[in-house]
Amino acid sequence: MSSSPINVLLLGSGGREHALAWKMRQSPRLGELWLEQGANAGLAPLGQICPYPVEAKHLFHLERWLDAQAISLVVVGPEAPLAAGIVDLLSRPHRRVFGPCKAGAQLEADKAFSKQLMRQAAIPTAEGRTFRTVEQAVRFVLNRDEPLVVKAAGLCAGKGVIVCDDREQALTAIERIMEKREFGAAGASVVIEERLTGQELSVLALVDGQTIWVLDPCQDHKQVFEGDHGPNTGGMGAYCPTPLADEATMQVVYRDVLVPTVDALKREGIVYRGVLYAGVMITPGGPKVLEFNCRFGDPETQPLMARLQGDLIDILWRCAGGELDGAEIAFDPRVACCVVVCAGGYPGEYQRGLPISGLDDGAASAGDSVHMFHAGTARAEDGSIVTNGGRVCGVTALAPTLREAQQLANRTAERVQFPGAHFRRDIGHRALSSSASRNS
Repeated sequence: MSSSPINVLLLGSGGREHALAWKMRQSPRLGELWLEQGANAGLAPLGQICPYPVEAKHLFHLERWLDAQAISLVVVGPEAPLAAGIVDLLSRPHRRVFGPCKAGAQLEADKAFSKQLMRQAAIPTAEGRTFRTVEQAVRFVLNRDEPLVVKAAGLCAGKGVIVCDDREQALTAIERIMEKREFGAAGASVVIEERLTGQELSVLALVDGQTIWVLDPCQDHKQVFEGDHGPNTGGMGAYCPTPLADEATMQVVYRDVLVPTVDALKREGIVYRGVLYAGVMITPGGPKVLEFNCRFGDPETQPLMARLQGDLIDILWRCAGGELDGAEIAFDPRVACCVVVCAGGYPGEYQRGLPISGLDDGAASAGDSVHMFHAGTARAEDGSIVTNGGRVCGVTALAPTLREAQQLANRTAERVQFPGAHFRRDIGHRALSSSASRNS
């Protein structure tokens, strides 16, 4: 990496991107930071807004603008542009794009492709099959007695997974996904798997095509209600690191999941660069992959960035250019807990444009121990901040222990006020209850 400043375009407008931009601003190598149109109210002040939409029909003007602004690093936050091939379209000898190419992004965009690749590479995963017609899917379910998981095969922002207790629920899931198309085009086909039991981990690794650098493991909380009840969401909170993944477990995940996946992609002619995110279930039979994502998780990015020690611009630049082995990556020894404050009705229908108070109060009083990352927020015409999404903000707290981090995050989240606001107070409860049972 040269000594000259690096101008960056960050794609994405949510909580993940706010956390990434916040960390980028700390880099001595950052030149100008440019943001995609639609950046939330917390993200927008951290950079300048790109004048062109990131769409194929604007690609010619966007590329000329990137060159005029001397932008040499594009960082892609969300999965949709990765799946659409934005890395292939914008990568040039003078410009690096952080994220996998379109072929590599199939790991997340096409669950059938992902399942087939895992099967061929003998990567431990749930037994399952892909179906492209309702009749085939229904016939399969009717011949099964065990609990199943039904997944929309395409992209659906983490919400297209329905965990079923019995056959009737599985049949209803097929109807919702394939007939009613509740998750849109992602429901053209489904993957139906055995339902695994155990603790679920989020294992994120940086991959530059050759080097794999595993970040500290996180644990996400998908269900909307406390105690892991209710429908799946994009994520109600996460903490990092998790004591549920000991060193031996992480070695197995590295050896049996991450390395074989990168090697299998190579055999397909795919050089994978970016984030390789494995959702892993720690079952009685060992770690098994639930699914892959091809980008930083949301909300896992918030606690990861809060703890990351190192120059994020340098890390992403090296990763995108196949030079990750020279990066310096370390983490704050404290535990980070992120609690997501949501709109009433989420993940179903919810209201936008509601005035928010208390966004800065708690974070300011806690110093560097609490960070408020915006997600679904916007500026109203009068300059006030209003809700603009289901997940409104994420409160990330740092403390010596998970219990203390959880309590600090909860106290701060209570200050965020708008009609219908709700959040889970039990982020990290599985690790805390495990710890309590071990100490009793």
